[in-house]
Amino acid sequence: MGKLSWRVWLLIIILFLSLLSIKPSFESGIIIKSVDKNSTAFDSGLRAGQIIKSIDGKHIKTIEDYSVALEKFPTQEKEKLIIRTKEQEYILFIDQAPKISVSKIPSTKIRFGLDLEGGSRALVAPEVKLSSSEINDLIAVTRERLNVYGLTDITIRPVSDLVGNNYMLVEIAGATPSELQELIAKQGKFEAKIGNTTVFVGGEKDIASVCRNDASCSGIDSCFQVQGGEACRFRFVIYLSEEAAKKHADITKNLGVNVTEQGRYLDKKLDLYLDDNLVDSLLISEDLKGRVTTQIQIQGSGFGKTREEAINDAKQNMQKLQTVLITGSLPFKLKIVKLDTISPVLGDKFIHIIILGGLAAILVVALIILVRYRNFKSSLALLFTSFSEVIIILGIAALIHWNLDLPSIAGILAVIGTGVDQQIVILDESRTRYLSIKERLKRALFIIISAYFTSLVSLLPLYWAGAGLLKGFAVTTIIGITTAVLITRPAFADIIKKIET
Repeated sequence: MGKLSWRVWLLIIILFLSLLSIKPSFESGIIIKSVDKNSTAFDSGLRAGQIIKSIDGKHIKTIEDYSVALEKFPTQEKEKLIIRTKEQEYILFIDQAPKISVSKIPSTKIRFGLDLEGGSRALVAPEVKLSSSEINDLIAVTRERLNVYGLTDITIRPVSDLVGNNYMLVEIAGATPSELQELIAKQGKFEAKIGNTTVFVGGEKDIASVCRNDASCSGIDSCFQVQGGEACRFRFVIYLSEEAAKKHADITKNLGVNVTEQGRYLDKKLDLYLDDNLVDSLLISEDLKGRVTTQIQIQGSGFGKTREEAINDAKQNMQKLQTVLITGSLPFKLKIVKLDTISPVLGDKFIHIIILGGLAAILVVALIILVRYRNFKSSLALLFTSFSEVIIILGIAALIHWNLDLPSIAGILAVIGTGVDQQIVILDESRTRYLSIKERLKRALFIIISAYFTSLVSLLPLYWAGAGLLKGFAVTTIIGITTAVLITRPAFADIIKKIET
């Protein structure tokens, strides 16, 4: 067959890079999804993303192993618990199970949507029509509220329909529809308190504005070493209404002053509450004591094992507080347009059926090609390119962190189907004898490119149709057919050209 063409080498290289992007994992243990910040586990250093290898010397390979290792809790007195992660060992003295949530380690970097992982999903609409920026603020405060309630694996994104209505799509793994409905139905309430006295509440009533994305009044101040890693401090300015500023002065004028390494601060902190749950506590500078000022500087910090991690944590904490202060109390109520749930067991069955169905379809088509054209090499070429397209789609999905849901899987199957059709066009054209093989394949590729643009135009509306619920189908199908036109179809044509000459 001679040397491989550059198009075939390009396909091989892209295929290799896709496999690296997917990166199959053979790591043993279980991964920590979240750690309650007000817990002994958090104070001991356990963090989300760490992999638990053993508990009290017992190897942990599954969720069941983890549950068995903690069966002794709760206990009458605090007991020693040794948790060994991939990085180091942690010793806890507790009388209840550690306040952490865990899950099995993903076998690859491919992320699956709620349809396959299990959980609940709600399509939420505000009672009044919102702009895109208002929807983004709504999403930010909703995510904060759900995080406060300890829910993990949350996906919240804006969606819209073809007539311009904006919605919020909330997906939570492990939550029941009733729990999700109860949480989302709450309008949300933000309060800042000194002691038991409310100083101001979130929203336009008390907060005139919050400095964001302006280095003169918002940013990371300094970073320094602490035990176990690095810490970085952030600061940003908020502007209170006149009424809130006077109330703040009345409350702080009788407070004492504490001297710390960081400076001189009042002896009570400014506590931030969201839906009556404490979100954070902030120090109040001494120079604000009894002063009627509309400008207050909020400070906080972030931590990490490295300076980069500390800076990122500080930025996230700052953005979280800014969001809460701006949108903590929503001026409108929400309604759930659509609420559904799916079992993770059913999701596993979907995956197995889809994999078996896809493999069976490709093999049957390859067998038909073998019978029809009586050419074993052509059948192998078809199998190779079809499998390559699937791997490339999965690799791109893993690279862009796209959640594969059922519509996305349907899009992959659609790509396989259209791919087989187009490869048959190439095979048929390659056997037309009154033209040169180069002209025949050029004509086949012209047909394929024409079909590509037709498909692309028809798929674009699906990106917004159904309030975004068909976005997965549109995205994976567009990725698949674009990859086919640019990479796999030209490579397949070159392979057939080698076979036929």
